[in-house]
Amino acid sequence: VQLQASGGGSVQAGGSRRLSCSASGRAFINYTVAWFRQAPGKEREFVSAVKYGVGTTYYGDFVKGRFTISRDNAKNTVFLQMNSLKPEDTAVYYCYGRRFGIDYWGQGTQVTVSS
Repeated sequence: VQLQASGGGSVQAGGSRRLSCSASGRAFINYTVAWFRQAPGKEREFVSAVKYGVGTTYYGDFVKGRFTISRDNAKNTVFLQMNSLKPEDTAVYYCYGRRFGIDYWGQGTQVTVSS
């Protein structure tokens, strides 16, 4: 499966942004899909995930109700709605998929939050 992340850009603090992760090649419904991010000089960190099947969602502690992950299986796309953005949310956001123990990474999309 190939993953394509999009939706990044520049936004002021307090604003919102919606990221999309689109899959091609295989049906996304059977994959656990997640978002990670990496800020300059920092390690990549977990942001959010949605599990295959039931669709249980998970979030990093720093999210604190600001982000929402969702999936549209018909469109083979997973979304990350980010609200109340802070300058510390500035990072490259990566889309990730996993099935049968195999990891798939998409290219990153840059999100820049200005104060």
